[in-house]
Amino acid sequence: MHNENDRNAVVGGLVLAALVLAMAISYGGSKISDKAQVGSYSLTAVFNQVDGLFVGDEVRLGGLKVGKVAGQRLDKNFRAVVTLDIDSGVELPLDSSVAIHTDGLFGSKFVVLDPGGEMEVLKHGQSIDYTQDAVIVSELLDLIISEGHAKANEEKTSKESN
Repeated sequence: MHNENDRNAVVGGLVLAALVLAMAISYGGSKISDKAQVGSYSLTAVFNQVDGLFVGDEVRLGGLKVGKVAGQRLDKNFRAVVTLDIDSGVELPLDSSVAIHTDGLFGSKFVVLDPGGEMEVLKHGQSIDYTQDAVIVSELLDLIISEGHAKANEEKTSKESN
């Protein structure tokens, strides 16, 4: 009996050690790979509205994450200046554009880069000039409803004049 208890203790210890190692790799593995990246460079973009966009949100190019939102502030004209940290391996043409999209109808926001066609590339600290603001769903719904009302009134007026 004594040997069986020792064997069970050793097997239990090995299983526990394997579990801890697996958790360390799965949890810490992404942190290790992030630190192994060469680095990033910062770009800025100015928007009228960034509703729902937060520091840390993804920056995507072709559907892949290539950076993150590093900061937000207001300029002297009360426009939102967003700082983007872009992976150093991603070179964006000078005439690239940036837009704020929503994941689904009511999901979280993220930034989408659309590369231009220029040969010259954006460098650290430069600004992306072509921007598209965040779409606010409630404003979009209000616009659709008002267009529907306008169309209904137009049809009613045309029927009354006939």
